[in-house]
Amino acid sequence: MSIIISIASFLLVLGILVTVHEFGHFWVARQCGVKVLRFSVGFGKPLLKFRRANDPTEYVVAGIPLGGYVKMLDENEGPVEEAEKAQAFNNQPLFSKFLIVLAGPVFNFVFAFFAFWAILTIGEDGLKPIVGELDKKGIAIHSGLEIGDEIVSINDRPVAIWRVAVGLMASEMLDTGVVELTVEKSGGGLDVVQLAFDAENLPEPNDIVNQIGIKPLMPTLEPRVGEVIKGESGDLAGLEAGDLILSANEKTVKSWHHWVEIIRSNPNVRVPLLVLREGGALDLTIIPKEIIENEIAIGRIGVSPLVDKATSTSHYATYTLSGFSAISEAATQTISYSVLTVKLIGRMLLGEASVQNLSGPISLAQYAGQTATIGLIPFLKFLAFVSVSLGVMNLLPIPMLDGGHLFFYLIEAIQGKPVSDATQNACMRVGMFVLLCMMALAVFIDIGRILG
Repeated sequence: MSIIISIASFLLVLGILVTVHEFGHFWVARQCGVKVLRFSVGFGKPLLKFRRANDPTEYVVAGIPLGGYVKMLDENEGPVEEAEKAQAFNNQPLFSKFLIVLAGPVFNFVFAFFAFWAILTIGEDGLKPIVGELDKKGIAIHSGLEIGDEIVSINDRPVAIWRVAVGLMASEMLDTGVVELTVEKSGGGLDVVQLAFDAENLPEPNDIVNQIGIKPLMPTLEPRVGEVIKGESGDLAGLEAGDLILSANEKTVKSWHHWVEIIRSNPNVRVPLLVLREGGALDLTIIPKEIIENEIAIGRIGVSPLVDKATSTSHYATYTLSGFSAISEAATQTISYSVLTVKLIGRMLLGEASVQNLSGPISLAQYAGQTATIGLIPFLKFLAFVSVSLGVMNLLPIPMLDGGHLFFYLIEAIQGKPVSDATQNACMRVGMFVLLCMMALAVFIDIGRILG
């Protein structure tokens, strides 16, 4: 079932983002007076196609859901009637061609902006960003941070929950190696603390949080089940809301934290349980689903704790913004993650970061399935991050990608004439080879993660 959910979620993500990307090309082409012959989501044999009244475009959903395309009237693609030559792509001004090609990636960034805005407007629940533990090997222990300090803002950007705080710390430090935390001290008053890595020796992106060495203050909860996600291991094992976990592997479960440790340390292992339900004991068996987190296999069952109101008030909060603040923060996040993606690609090309940071289709499918089962906000976040990555990747000056075409147009603008067809064709073949190698490498890394 989880494999089906992952595949379905991945196809949904691809469908949404490819449609957004290709609609960018389509819409701007129309605005520039270009006749669009076909708008296709997917490649290969059409599964569904239709036309609208008084619309020259054929709309297609094809069988290979690994991309899409917009086919425009173009004399380089076939004969064009004299009356329609003004609507052909090849006869447009250079600036119009540039805008049409640029529109796909731009629409991906615009989509990410609206996704971030929706997340901020809806609100995200989570643990308050209160320091609960400082790792002796992390850099935070030497910064002046103390247990009980609550993080208020990071580089002057407000945070209210731990997930936002740790994500912002990681992204900002990956960018510059330095970050400033404004914290509210447990005894009252505000303080500014700086965390800094050696700029010449930044850690791997997937290890930055561990290297910082801060863990949140966790409430002491009894091991009682709150929400059970349908289709996940907890649901399949028969756990229900309100169940109290008495023992696992014939050992007493002392707290929810202890229960989480047992589950995480037993991926794909049968764990016998003793559960108290409505005054009676019940024997169950659960098999935690294996997922990869920071390249380590851990177990997950899709169950959250039951949190009483007093604990919820003291340890949990909602991160939400409205009005101009939400618009400004959404724009900041879109730009920040775009720049961060460019820098990460640059670090990998220079050998300063491992190619293990690449995610291929298998990893993306797993992440899509995981976020879809958790809820709307995590899924929207995943969509936003992938949309940013898709926009950045398509702007790389690699032939076959939008960035390659833009690079040819830039050369044309400088030298006053188009790059020759022979040169473009040769570059396209090289670009195709590079893309195939990148895809093969990403799949190879995915398989390596699965095999551990």
